[in-house]
Amino acid sequence: MERCPWCMCNEKMIRYHDEEWGVPVHDDRKQFEFLMMEVMQCGLNWNMMIQKREIFRNCFDNFDYDKVAAYGEKDIQRILETEGMIRSRRKIEAVIHNARCFQDIRKEFGSFSEYIWNFTNGKTYLYTGHQKGEIPARNGLSDRVSKDLKKRGLKYMESVTVYSHLQACGIINDHMESCFRYPELLEMTDPVHKRRNHE
Repeated sequence: MERCPWCMCNEKMIRYHDEEWGVPVHDDRKQFEFLMMEVMQCGLNWNMMIQKREIFRNCFDNFDYDKVAAYGEKDIQRILETEGMIRSRRKIEAVIHNARCFQDIRKEFGSFSEYIWNFTNGKTYLYTGHQKGEIPARNGLSDRVSKDLKKRGLKYMESVTVYSHLQACGIINDHMESCFRYPELLEMTDPVHKRRNHE
């Protein structure tokens, strides 16, 4: 059984790849979890995020955005003092700030999932070049989403970060075409083929 090479470093990464990465997400709490893990990941690596995922969940009330939005200084100190946590006050404050922006988006669109899937009209995008391993770190779609999220006040939302989120939540199917998950995900999505360097 062939998999995308990036996941082969340990069992947690393999399980994440096999069970979650690229599966369309329409649950707002899962959207918030993935997006805020991307915030925590900035400057680090995704394997570390997967290894620390339970710590993040414990620190941020299982990524309940309403609870996180109400956090204050005591919560920041509690998180900073949690064993194994990434001790970056700026990132922790960004997660709390982003939870409040996340609430605003939900108020406007009904759900964050509705908002973010609107960028592709509810479709999953497939990009040419996967058979050669030519997967970009950003593109026109992630540029547009990044610009809009930043306009709405969210922090740590550069295009590369947003592209990773779009991969994780299934708006982009970036499994290698040789990976066993690629055709499985095609069956559960309504895919649209796009040129690699464009939307």
